[in-house]
Amino acid sequence: MARNTFRTDETLDEKSVFKFGHLARLGKYIGSYRRMFGFTIVFTVASSALGLLAPFLTMVVMDEAIPAGDVRMVLGIAGFMLFTILINIFFLRFRLTSMAKVGQGVIRDLRLDLFTHIQKLPFSYFDSRPHGKILVRLVNYINSLSDMLSNGLLNVITDILSLGIIFVMMLFIDVRLTLVAMAGMPVLFAAIFFIRARTRVAWQVFSAKQSNLNAYIHESIAGIRITQAFSREAENEATFAEVSDSVRTSWMKGISIIFLMRPSVENISTLAISFLYVVSVGMISGGTLTVGILVAFVMYIHRFWTPINNISMFYNAIVSNMSYLELIFETMDEPILIKDKEGAVQMPKIKGRVEFKNVNFSYEEGQKVLDNVSFTCEAGSKVALVGPTGAGKTTVVNLISRFYDLDSGQVLIDGFDISGATLNSLRGQMGIMLQDSFLFSGTIMDNIRYSRLEATDEEVIAAAKSVCAHDFIMETEKGYQTEVNERGSRLSVGQRQLISFARALLADPRILILDEATANIDTKTEKALQEGLNRLLQNRTSFVIAHRLSTIKNADLIMVVDDGHIAESGNHAELMELQGDYYNLVMAQ
Repeated sequence: MARNTFRTDETLDEKSVFKFGHLARLGKYIGSYRRMFGFTIVFTVASSALGLLAPFLTMVVMDEAIPAGDVRMVLGIAGFMLFTILINIFFLRFRLTSMAKVGQGVIRDLRLDLFTHIQKLPFSYFDSRPHGKILVRLVNYINSLSDMLSNGLLNVITDILSLGIIFVMMLFIDVRLTLVAMAGMPVLFAAIFFIRARTRVAWQVFSAKQSNLNAYIHESIAGIRITQAFSREAENEATFAEVSDSVRTSWMKGISIIFLMRPSVENISTLAISFLYVVSVGMISGGTLTVGILVAFVMYIHRFWTPINNISMFYNAIVSNMSYLELIFETMDEPILIKDKEGAVQMPKIKGRVEFKNVNFSYEEGQKVLDNVSFTCEAGSKVALVGPTGAGKTTVVNLISRFYDLDSGQVLIDGFDISGATLNSLRGQMGIMLQDSFLFSGTIMDNIRYSRLEATDEEVIAAAKSVCAHDFIMETEKGYQTEVNERGSRLSVGQRQLISFARALLADPRILILDEATANIDTKTEKALQEGLNRLLQNRTSFVIAHRLSTIKNADLIMVVDDGHIAESGNHAELMELQGDYYNLVMAQ
């Protein structure tokens, strides 16, 4: 790929506000595990509260037990503190395992919902976006939420509750010192406000750059043959270095801003504690404060600032992950344009009569691809669509399968308006064979069976024999159990097409669509294939798009599509006698 053709940035809305609604949506996923989550919070808070008694008990030992020489009280308090330590160890293990289950359960549910939604999005969504940018949302961005859900969320809830308990204990011990200790809080809030907006914008930029990098890697791997064929490795390396460097730069900028938070909290807490010491010296000298109270208070104030530091770091995690959440939920909010309409019913068993009534269609508003198209194809007929590239042939067959909705008009099958049928019941009775044959990772047997999972091995083999694929399959390493790589790269283009043909025919469709299906099959194979096709197409309506006009001479109906209209229609003899567009196409070949 030429260096200047890759888009290295995305449009960012840096003025967009922090959307707490995304956290509420995430909370619904956590709600599915509320029982385990609730138990974990209760036990964690209980153990934390026990641990927070240590400073108070230290004060009692220093101010009461030691001056009174009460060894029994000292040993009793020491034993109780040891008990709290053991309890905390037990609950720490329980918390880690339970929250791991909750966090990974939420990640699984979120990823499943996102994948399920992506499966239902229209073709236009994938046509307008690099697949790598879709992939990074499904994998990387969701994975980034894992640690926040598994550990951070429970920790911050515990820290908030601990802050409340500590504050109450500080007030109970000494109200004056509590007010002194809180002197640093306004400064902290000002620092958080300053850092917050800059952190979010920085992570928005980083997520966009990361998405670009993932998209470029995916695109480069998919186009590696073209890269090597045109010796573009050096140019690709330069582009990759540029994109990768922009990721590093944006990451470093985000990290530099995030790292302002922890030093800010630590410096403010240090100043607050130092101020507390200064005030305490005078109070001790005046006899209004004991050493035990000061020691207990210092222990509490240290414990007070520790959860604040933890919460600030968790807030940074939320801000950085919010950019991921926004993109995840943005994808989930993509409208499913083609779906079952309200009141949709099961499509009756199809016989195959197809009728277009005044169909108008456009991919983009104001640019018609089909203009008032009407025609009727009888059940069991073989219909051929010919015409120049971009005339609308593929659009016609896509509308039969309802991959797109019409602007106006009707598409009827056996007199039934397909817009009122459920998609599964409609498409389940159709077979589609495209020029770009896609094979999945797995065995050849699995790829053919993809269209009808309950098919037996014998049925799969019979379908392969019908399309002349059996012989070359048996010549492969393990026959039908031979593993093929993604997209079937170990097979030739023609072999992949034959396997796709077998897959389409195994579904036993009532309407069969062949879009340039034999374009990459050699003449000898095509002749053998034609005999099998003629048998398979009996009592089945078929739509064939072909540029090699020799393959459609025996079609029952040939329609010439030109500029969104049906320019001519008839059989081969009728159209040749007419000496119009079809005649010119035949003579040109």
